[in-house]
Amino acid sequence: MIRRKSRVVKVDNCLLGGEAPISVQTMTKTDTRDVKSTVRQIKQIAEAGGEIVRVAVPDMAAAEALGEIKKQVKIPLVADIHFDYRLAIKMMEKGIDKIRINPGNIGGKEKIRLIIKMAKERNIPVRIGINIGSLEKDILRKYDYPCAEGMAESALKTLEIFEEMNFHQIVISLKGSDIPMTISAYRQIAEKVDYPLHLGITEAGTILQGSIKSAIGIGVLLNEGIGDTIRVSLTADPVKEIKVGFEILKSLGLREYGPTIISCPTCGRCKIDLLKIVKQVEGQVKKIKKPLKIAVMGCVVNGPGEAREADIGIAGGKGMGLIFRKGEVIRKVKEKDLVKVLIDEVTKM
Repeated sequence: MIRRKSRVVKVDNCLLGGEAPISVQTMTKTDTRDVKSTVRQIKQIAEAGGEIVRVAVPDMAAAEALGEIKKQVKIPLVADIHFDYRLAIKMMEKGIDKIRINPGNIGGKEKIRLIIKMAKERNIPVRIGINIGSLEKDILRKYDYPCAEGMAESALKTLEIFEEMNFHQIVISLKGSDIPMTISAYRQIAEKVDYPLHLGITEAGTILQGSIKSAIGIGVLLNEGIGDTIRVSLTADPVKEIKVGFEILKSLGLREYGPTIISCPTCGRCKIDLLKIVKQVEGQVKKIKKPLKIAVMGCVVNGPGEAREADIGIAGGKGMGLIFRKGEVIRKVKEKDLVKVLIDEVTKM
């Protein structure tokens, strides 16, 4: 795929756009005013590989707390601002790494200009975060209903204010929960501007449904070369969002991130408890950072051949199994020892 060319925006030590790797970010789900809990969650996100963390700032107490939080973490932080432009001003005074505003509820042009003025003075990037649920009233009147064209128009309309003030440290997102509508909105904006694009399907749902919706919506756009940073929105722990985000990038060959497990769906030939073995392997390798392909196959007849691209793998049989590397069998072991021997081989690698 040919990646869309975009300008580069720097968020602390993380680059968005240009030839920089597509970054994975998430948002904290703690009460920001609870400094201890929020710091703990941010550190968990960073440990999982998260590269940017967005934090909700609903009031001045949260803004003050986020200023303290920033002192205790190293990962770039984004202040998520709605309704009150003064919160954005306060966060920039506190040295936040990036601001996210929603033009549909921030309060009009003059308030946006005040945010831009300080962002320009302090060289702090701003995300113009368009959300289908909060489009400006004039845009809703024009189109009669929320739509992709309305989201794109909202972004372009807000972008004019930034460009009038000669401010270009901008990232754009256009998020909805409807996948075709969101894809269309991103395609439209990608043709008209060269700013980095933050991809996401908002309010995607719980782990299963949300992961599928995000993989389709984000994946389609990435496969077209559109997108510079992604956030998977799940009703779940933000660490899960990071893991799903990297899996999406891995599946398209855009990032490497820890082990990839290749496992067969099983059939009548399977004579081992493959589901149990896969879960054991997942648990044993989840903290490994090195990118590896690990195959867990249920059939000794086809396993090594079907998973030939794997760095290491196992193929089970009745009471026994094979350990293979790059499709070549290296050992034959008892079923009860399969996981242990596999992990021993992985550790050597």
